[in-house]
Amino acid sequence: MNSRSDQPLRLGTRRSKLAMSQSGHVAEAVRAVTGRPVELVEITTYGDVSRENLAQIGGTGVFVTALREALLRGEVDFAVHSLKDLPTAQPEELVIAAMPLREDPRDALVARDGLTFEQLPDGARIGTGSPRRTAQLHHYARALGKRIETVAIRGNVDTRIGYVRDGELDAVVLAAAGLNRIGRSDEVTDHLSVDNVLPAPGQGALAVECPASDEDLVAALGQLDDPHTRAAVTAERSLLAALEAGCSAPVGALADLLADGQTVNEMRLRGVVGTLDGATLVQLSTTGPVPQSYDEAMALGRELADEMLAKGAAGLMGERSL
Repeated sequence: MNSRSDQPLRLGTRRSKLAMSQSGHVAEAVRAVTGRPVELVEITTYGDVSRENLAQIGGTGVFVTALREALLRGEVDFAVHSLKDLPTAQPEELVIAAMPLREDPRDALVARDGLTFEQLPDGARIGTGSPRRTAQLHHYARALGKRIETVAIRGNVDTRIGYVRDGELDAVVLAAAGLNRIGRSDEVTDHLSVDNVLPAPGQGALAVECPASDEDLVAALGQLDDPHTRAAVTAERSLLAALEAGCSAPVGALADLLADGQTVNEMRLRGVVGTLDGATLVQLSTTGPVPQSYDEAMALGRELADEMLAKGAAGLMGERSL
């Protein structure tokens, strides 16, 4: 940390309303634990300026690379990411100092006329840019005996919800956490149960990242860490990394903590991969003691991934070419 304790800490953030809101919450918490002012430094990432489909431009890293480069160049002291945007490989020079308490991990439907997913008409047009959501929404619709059409969309929350308000789409699917963080949860018409649609690994969680060499800052930011969130998200991302190596199908995952009264004693990890039309899903779960270390959480994810690959996950969208 800079030797002058009155020197503001510079927090690198994307410019979107959601990113600014998330970073603002973290900035307040960091001010509280360090007693130092925190200033937000807005950084434009490739994912923010490109109009291409996310899946086409490389999915995860597009929102993260510019923030990480600013950290490595010393232009900012720490950065806040949506955990689901982070690639599973971690650069050695940087460390995730904190994963604060997770927001609602579920996906949320914003539909016309206050409709729930089950009330949507046959052939309803639903906007989502996510292959993971596409596969599971089609599967859910099939289970209800109807079909839907998914339409690839991009853009911020206003743009996406605008498609519904303008009558172009019957509904859009967004992360509940994002809507909660920008104060728009009242627009949700249906929270999609994780029994029907598993979220992206790490959805609803944030990662606070800083240079590994700044030990004082690593320790200070570490006070914001929530151990249960970290264990859950680590297991989910381990599952994702192991499946990414073995198959190119879209992955959903959620680890939740099972409590016996007040005592949390077990963690259940669920994973799903499927074909985009929802015709075939491989969905499995495993339950075990709450991981007490990074290695235990990683092992939980890898074990479930191995079982899913053995059940045919790799073949769902064609083998990934190495």
